[in-house]
Amino acid sequence: MRSMVGVTAVATVGAGIVAYRYRRDLGNARARLARVDRKTVRTDWGLVEYAERGAGEPVLVSHGIFHGCDGGLLATREEITGLRVIVPSRFGYLGSAMPADASAAEQADAFVALLDLLEITRADVVGISAGTGAALQTALRHPGRVGHLVVSSGNWPGSPTAQAPPQWAKAFYSDPAMWAMRTFVPPMMGRLMGVPVGFPRDENDARRMEEMLESIFPLEPRREGAVFDAFVSNPQVGEYPLEDITVPTLVIHAADDPLASPEAAAAAAGRIPAATLVSLPSGGHLGLGQTGRVREEISGFLET
Repeated sequence: MRSMVGVTAVATVGAGIVAYRYRRDLGNARARLARVDRKTVRTDWGLVEYAERGAGEPVLVSHGIFHGCDGGLLATREEITGLRVIVPSRFGYLGSAMPADASAAEQADAFVALLDLLEITRADVVGISAGTGAALQTALRHPGRVGHLVVSSGNWPGSPTAQAPPQWAKAFYSDPAMWAMRTFVPPMMGRLMGVPVGFPRDENDARRMEEMLESIFPLEPRREGAVFDAFVSNPQVGEYPLEDITVPTLVIHAADDPLASPEAAAAAAGRIPAATLVSLPSGGHLGLGQTGRVREEISGFLET
């Protein structure tokens, strides 16, 4: 009996500690999000939230899955400098609405509506991971509004990311599930985010990886957008006429990306008439250790 009481007491204390850590970490995540200067405009597709930094020529960033305007700013913080970076939260993320029967094509139209409201005639467009579809559609539907197109760690036709996951995967699109994975099974969380075996290799890699892993929290206000990405937007990319893209395009992809196929990226670059492929030797989906190279490639390309 005493042993049972002891086990129960230990379990109760353990559960209390876990609950405390969960509340603490989610509180910190909400505070971090609250520090982002987010703005909202009204469009035909409902509210569109965005954040921006810098000054100069405008660059619109289509962020990846589990992110939002905050994550898009973080993901491009060191890769895009000296320019005005504008990051809308895509449909269903944070403060942006999720229209009925939404599509990446409609998201592209909403991007252009935001540019109109900001009185921007033409902008370069950067698509990251699951933001690829909306970036491609912007170039396809509004080529006159896009100066250059950059796709980094893209979701391309033929990639595993372009296939809808099983329905049960939605159960993991929650703060408790993702937090538990992040806290107790970090290698699994790393694989989910596309970190290759052997990374991080140094302190800079470790810092960037930690920032990117933490940036998906709080997940609840991003869940609707993430489900849309995984089950609707990502699979639709296989239907896009890449051959019709006339905008100068830069495709950047790591050869060891375990999440999005580098072979699919190369094939897609071959289908886009004005595309240049930059194959990074390593770094995975997050481009770990490749920040300087990516910054130089993007800067040089946007200046052409």
